[in-house]
Amino acid sequence: MHSRRTFLSAAALGAATLAAAPLIASAQTTPGDVLPTQGRRGASPLPTNPAGGRKYRPTARVGLGGAPLGNNWAVVTEDDAQATLEAAWDGGMRLFDTSPWYGLGRSERRFGHVLGQKPREEYVISSKVGRLLTATTETPKVSWKEPPPFAYRYDYSAAGTRRSVEDSLQRLGIDSLDIVLVHDLSPDNGDMGERWLEYFEQARTGAFPELTKMREEGLIKAWGMGVNTPDPAMRAIEVADPDIFLLACQYSLLDHAHALEHTFPHLATRGISVIVGSPLLAGFLAGRDRYLYGSQPVPPDSQRKRAQAEAIVRAHGVDLRTVALQFANAPEVVSAIVPGARNAEQVAANIESMSVAIPAGVWSDLRDAEIITAHAPVPGAG
Repeated sequence: MHSRRTFLSAAALGAATLAAAPLIASAQTTPGDVLPTQGRRGASPLPTNPAGGRKYRPTARVGLGGAPLGNNWAVVTEDDAQATLEAAWDGGMRLFDTSPWYGLGRSERRFGHVLGQKPREEYVISSKVGRLLTATTETPKVSWKEPPPFAYRYDYSAAGTRRSVEDSLQRLGIDSLDIVLVHDLSPDNGDMGERWLEYFEQARTGAFPELTKMREEGLIKAWGMGVNTPDPAMRAIEVADPDIFLLACQYSLLDHAHALEHTFPHLATRGISVIVGSPLLAGFLAGRDRYLYGSQPVPPDSQRKRAQAEAIVRAHGVDLRTVALQFANAPEVVSAIVPGARNAEQVAANIESMSVAIPAGVWSDLRDAEIITAHAPVPGAG
């Protein structure tokens, strides 16, 4: 079924924008609230990747990001954490991304508590290297809520990389990782600043060849980088042979031109695929008033574009979260998206969004409003 194309004049769009802005912001007054899914929904399973290809790709195209279960925005109870992971499994998710950094080991332990009881061959799990955790009586000041008593230090050496993988396996309670990502080796990492280039050199001679060796030994299936800016990824492909990158906050409904024009083409020529991290911009595209993990105030232009996008999609009877998730999943170079969730309701909503038939007019109107670029890939019309 195709919805009637809705053309919004500048005046009408401005009026709609003003009407839309308070709705998306006020719909989530309690942490963990979920905006309702709108639009015609089918019973389609979550999308998957075909077998084959030059480099490893996970089968599942929609997974669960693990930062919220490390208590990044608010404390998540153990019951809620378990329910979140069980809802992901029951809904068909078979890709799970976590890290030692997420909650100083808490996210990995929670993932392992649930996934350790599932058939290991039925899911893909990725974790990260670059920080080693050690017990301490004085937990460092971190953004994670109620962190456990662990300190961290950066180590991108070969020995540090192998130890990090072994530590992750112990916290997860499993015998193997599928994907290992070199984490936060990026100029936006406030702990590093300009020193990220020094750490990159350590990774070039340490982590990169060690992960390649582990892949050749069959200990892992793939490795790459998990970063929030493109420059480290571009440097890595010039000095090493990675398989897959997790790029967070670099490809979204509101911000994608640079990735489409520069990052993605370079990766595609080498057969490297992208896992899109934070496709909802840390919840911003699901109604939260935070942006890029809260590391900066919400830019006024992003507020404006979100309100415009909300007005457009609502005119077609669909919701912004659904449109944003399906948009992030559309490019051929993208092998998966991993939106985070902190409760079972959020997971269920993300899964439900992937089965909504989005009218073609949504994409046409978003292009007309210059929310998405003219050549941005979009999913098939509903």
